[in-house]
Amino acid sequence: MVRREPRDRTRTVITPEGVALPFVLASRGSRAAALVIDLILIMTAMAVTTLTLIWIAGGIGIKMGDIEAGSPKSRALQALAIVWIIAMFLFRNAWFLFFELGPRGATPGKRVTGIRIAARGTERLTTEAVIARNIVRDIELFMPIVFISSAVAAGSDTDLAGWAGAVWCAIFLLFPFFNRDSLRCGDVIAGTWVVEAQTRKLGQALSVSAPVAATDQAFTFTPAELAVYGEFELQTLERVLRDGRVPALDDVADAISRKIGRPYPDGAERVFLESYYLQLRARLEQGLRFGKRKADKHAA
Repeated sequence: MVRREPRDRTRTVITPEGVALPFVLASRGSRAAALVIDLILIMTAMAVTTLTLIWIAGGIGIKMGDIEAGSPKSRALQALAIVWIIAMFLFRNAWFLFFELGPRGATPGKRVTGIRIAARGTERLTTEAVIARNIVRDIELFMPIVFISSAVAAGSDTDLAGWAGAVWCAIFLLFPFFNRDSLRCGDVIAGTWVVEAQTRKLGQALSVSAPVAATDQAFTFTPAELAVYGEFELQTLERVLRDGRVPALDDVADAISRKIGRPYPDGAERVFLESYYLQLRARLEQGLRFGKRKADKHAA
């Protein structure tokens, strides 16, 4: 369940355990800036790749006017052309997928502007959701560009094509201005939204906020107790510790305590959670080194 706060971009997600997790939606300006940065990086990568392949072709003595059909140089040129086509396809289609499926959930443009994508509600971000939102981006942005370019290349009525492409782009580019959560069509279809990413390092947050008097109340958890949760719950716990709100700390500590069957003394909620977080993170990182990954509490 999502609770909306009035007149701002703050949202509060209520987990199935009843824990309130507040976060801030990304502004429309930061999302637009992130897209522009990513497009500049994509075009730069395309240009560098093209120039590199041209340089390679020149280095092996390939000249466009001197190639005979079926010659070794002709086959080499065809191979370079295939590499170029594949590279252009990957830059245009796989750029967003590759970075948004990563642990940060953000492209380089989003990282620069301090935002990331997240699943709406309490579920973790899935591969299907990332693919869906990026397929829709083709319809929103790239297809109108291809439509206009094709019309110009064919020598048809460019004015009509230009107006049609402009209207097409406007419908989708203005869509975030007509809903309160600044969602683009891809977000609506995929069940995602873009939020502000936490910028503080967890180690700094814990070292500053941990109560000194409770440092001798450390908890040690068994492998069975740590095996209950996965990466999604670890990220949720990290968010709660960073936020530092006492009601949320109490609720999460109670939920984990009931789940693993481990009680804790009154007043030791934060130390209990910090100990569990650090040991769960160490266990998950060790599992990744051995090729074992636990995405969430539902994974085997």
